[in-house]
Amino acid sequence: MADTRAALSAVKAPSLPMPDREFQFSSSDFERVRELIYKHAGISLSPIKQDMVYSRLARRLRARGDRTFAEYLDRAQREPEEWETFVNSLTTNLTSFFREAHHFDILAERLKAHGGRSPFRIWCSAASTGEEPYSLAITACEAFNTLTPPVQIVATDIDTNVLATAQKGVYGVERVERMSRERMQRFFLKGTGTQEGYARIRPELQRLIEFKRINLLDKVWAVQGPFDAMFCRNVMIYFDKPTQHGILKRFVPLLKQDGLLFAGHSESFLHAADLFRSLGRTVYERTDGRAR
Repeated sequence: MADTRAALSAVKAPSLPMPDREFQFSSSDFERVRELIYKHAGISLSPIKQDMVYSRLARRLRARGDRTFAEYLDRAQREPEEWETFVNSLTTNLTSFFREAHHFDILAERLKAHGGRSPFRIWCSAASTGEEPYSLAITACEAFNTLTPPVQIVATDIDTNVLATAQKGVYGVERVERMSRERMQRFFLKGTGTQEGYARIRPELQRLIEFKRINLLDKVWAVQGPFDAMFCRNVMIYFDKPTQHGILKRFVPLLKQDGLLFAGHSESFLHAADLFRSLGRTVYERTDGRAR
């Protein structure tokens, strides 16, 4: 715990009186939350997130009948199911179909060059509610012009709630309406009756994806390489640099020497140049990979 405290002690949360709050939430309560989520999920919570943490966890105090944050955090550490809910509550899941579209264009080119000689394997390490892995599946179907492309997608996330949504593959039409009519007709089933206003991913696409829970801080990951492509987008921004480097180091043997690693638009792995080199546009390859 000493290392954790050192990593977080540089910036302390201000102790501000909040008389209108239902529960007392002291700076020490917030520091305890920061330490727990950093130690177990690698997430570095900024001091400015104090209000966000309060609002999300106050719901759990109400639901469990706890009177103080200390009482609730003791419960979360004691009860595995509540610990899972605690982590889920503090995980941010912003996503959309074909977010950062240029990555899918690059992937499509690589898929076509691959030629389907063997299954093209992709690990989506922040699946969230499923938009990203389903975008990968759609890209593969279009690249090979079939609903059964030679592609295997492993989609993982730390949050079990969003994974459950992803596995269902059902979305409000407002989540998919930005896609072309052709994509909507080819890859989605439009809801009718009580399901009007919703669209479901075609089962052929769901069969291309294996969903599972993985915490990137776990000592063992339930995935096996090598992968032709790995998507780890908008995840590293929640980790400090040493944690990022440790995760990237574990990525190296899981990615083929000529494989691609995709990062988020605001992420840079320049501090891990010993592991990955940039190809531009937040796409990386192994530093020891074969020269193109």
